[in-house]
Amino acid sequence: MNDYIVRAMAANQQIRAFAATTRDLVEEARKIHGTSPVATAALGRMLTAGSMMGAGLKNTNDLITLQTKTDGPISGITVTVDSSANVKGYIVNPTFVNAPNYLGKLDVGAAVGYGTLRVIKDLGLKEPYVGETDIITGEIAEDLTYYFAKSEQIPTAVGLGVLMNKENTVRQAGGFIIQLMPFADEEVIDKLEERINSIRSVTDMLEDGLTPEGILEYILEPFDVEFTDKVPTAYKCNCSRERVSKALISIGRKELESIVNDGEPVTLNCHFCNTDYTFTIDEVKEFLK
Repeated sequence: MNDYIVRAMAANQQIRAFAATTRDLVEEARKIHGTSPVATAALGRMLTAGSMMGAGLKNTNDLITLQTKTDGPISGITVTVDSSANVKGYIVNPTFVNAPNYLGKLDVGAAVGYGTLRVIKDLGLKEPYVGETDIITGEIAEDLTYYFAKSEQIPTAVGLGVLMNKENTVRQAGGFIIQLMPFADEEVIDKLEERINSIRSVTDMLEDGLTPEGILEYILEPFDVEFTDKVPTAYKCNCSRERVSKALISIGRKELESIVNDGEPVTLNCHFCNTDYTFTIDEVKEFLK
């Protein structure tokens, strides 16, 4: 099954919902960054959430960036997604390993720790929208639920999951985002809350063979569900030698002159796809011109 996201409405437009399967893109991120199992789970959850949030963007050039800055061993995660649900990301300490939690599962919360979650929406306005909230569990899904309620005032349920194989490859990955519209009535709210509290984990649903459509039908079983869109999602970095050269030029004349005086080629690394770009001294001289 290729990675994709479905969008849906339910309860006579009172509920907006997204669900995704993201095994391939999370496995691609694992290969690129050489992440440990717990780091794969943490980054994979953020990538999955980002992909679904990107699928909700309206304009071609819109971007969303999710960032955590925490006191946990993995230190921080950055994920960026565009309106086509092309997502990329990296983790500061990708090789950290810790013991499983008391349930015998990957202890993502302990690896992430506490700190802040920042959501930056570049929607083509003069200034991007920036929302920031505290990280309350480090489990990512709960922290995004808190973010939507606190920063955007949208009652939201977020579920995210990454299941690893014993050989440290990704077995399952996916998630859902379910939001109540401002005009939702009390009966709908009560039914949805009851249903959310009773459902299984995302990885359990994926292991049982549920597609994104099946996940939403299962969660929103008390309501009529209308699927409105199906969007492919993938791990995709848009870096290029030209883009990286512009970044090098932006450091300024003084720094470029220092590189030339040192007489050694300079190498820049893209954090998102781990690609190195090396520029010769003659190329740096051309940048100075």
